[in-house]
Amino acid sequence: MPDLETESLQAFRRSREKLNAAILAADNLTIKRFFALDTRAYEDGALSARTKELMGLVASLVLRCDDCVTYHLVRCREEGVSDPELYDAMSVALVVGGSIVIPHLRRAVARIEELPPTPRRPALDK
Repeated sequence: MPDLETESLQAFRRSREKLNAAILAADNLTIKRFFALDTRAYEDGALSARTKELMGLVASLVLRCDDCVTYHLVRCREEGVSDPELYDAMSVALVVGGSIVIPHLRRAVARIEELPPTPRRPALDK
């Protein structure tokens, strides 16, 4: 498993794209359906894609999946989530998951430092 402290965000993206393409090229119907379901779950619905990505971030931190944390951080930023909103969501993950989340929280902060900044704006869900 790559070391998140040394692997760049760009390398993460390249690796993810390459490996996802290889997985999908196997043309396994169950895998293709699962990938499609995962994609659809994060689309706008009763909850916004933005809110769902924050939920994905929290779940990923609690489940301690660093690849998933990175993915959801990138998607959160693409959805316009600010640093204060990320930290607010990560605080929920810490409370739910407990101290075992702390190492993953540290790696998440390292990833946030690699992301482009988002202009500060009021939270949409207030």
